[in-house]
Amino acid sequence: MPKSKSKRKRYQPPPKPKPKPSPPWVGALFFTLLSMGFLAILARFFLSGVWPKLFDTQWPLVGGLGLIAAAFVVSTRWH
Repeated sequence: MPKSKSKRKRYQPPPKPKPKPSPPWVGALFFTLLSMGFLAILARFFLSGVWPKLFDTQWPLVGGLGLIAAAFVVSTRWH
């Protein structure tokens, strides 16, 4: 007697391989860049009265945001 169509085995593709875990330095680099960017932005606001020539410009903000952006780029490689 022939088998019914519902009881036939259907093709299942093989499961996707899991990504390899990241090296430990990726997480450390992410948190280092993020904290350095945060501290650079805070330094711009809190230290502008102490060292006005260094912190009265907008460059600490640009540098801090650049470090935070670099941290988010590194976070895409973190598994």
